[in-house]
Amino acid sequence: MDLGQPRYAALVLAAGAGSRYSDAPGAKLLATVEGEPMLGRVLGAVRAYRPAVTIVVLGHGAGDIERTLAWHDEIRVRNHEPDRGLASSLQVGIDALRALPEPLDGVFIVLGDQPWLRVETMQALEAAALTAGDHLAVVPRYERGRARNPVLLLRAAWSWVDRLEGDRGLGPLLEAEPERVLAVRVEGEMPDVDTPADLLGLDHRGGRP
Repeated sequence: MDLGQPRYAALVLAAGAGSRYSDAPGAKLLATVEGEPMLGRVLGAVRAYRPAVTIVVLGHGAGDIERTLAWHDEIRVRNHEPDRGLASSLQVGIDALRALPEPLDGVFIVLGDQPWLRVETMQALEAAALTAGDHLAVVPRYERGRARNPVLLLRAAWSWVDRLEGDRGLGPLLEAEPERVLAVRVEGEMPDVDTPADLLGLDHRGGRP
């Protein structure tokens, strides 16, 4: 980003076991989507956005994921207790961002099992954040479905993550603080992949960019 513009990071959550998809920990994120690993597609969209820094939180199946993907300048960190749930991965990632020497204005929270992430969505959230006022989070409102990912969490709201527990992520906090959440209308939907059937049905659900 240009000097003087807000500096946003990307935090990609990729530590889950994916047990509804496969008995092999982390195998879901390596499932092939249009010729490349699912997590690889997500990271490709993130790179196209060109965040100031990208943190990828790995946990279950981390060794296989690290060996399989073609990495660029992403910083990989480990959640050593991934069974504590999504909240623990968010906390590991936010702590890694806090430890960086250069200040950041916010972070995109990105899920590794949403392979139809689009750079245009991230750009729309960034543009909206410039006039966010008292809002501390910016989320997409898709034409179809109820997903609200990725979330652009401005730095003043990073303390929200410290309060999280279990496997529900930011959802409950966004619902509890509606006056602090700015929703931006975007096209399409954002299906995630929990099961092999979900992967087979992606094209039929309109998630494809």
